[in-house]
Amino acid sequence: MALFLSLLALAAMLATGFVLIRGLVNMAGTTTTELEGDDQGPSERAKRSNKLMQQRIIFQAGAILLLALLLLIAQAGK
Repeated sequence: MALFLSLLALAAMLATGFVLIRGLVNMAGTTTTELEGDDQGPSERAKRSNKLMQQRIIFQAGAILLLALLLLIAQAGK
């Protein structure tokens, strides 16, 4: 069980890193026009950036919960 949770935690951490890098690449491509905005609401890049941030937070929370569960299991085994 601990091995399975460890692998899930590792997968969640890797997913967090992957989404973080995608978000940084997306943000690096932002142009001045997109930053200044217009009357048509947020740009597609801004929407994508927001979605990537939400995904990162979900993966990060999952990784933290899995690590906390692993620590509880390890503590109970002593």
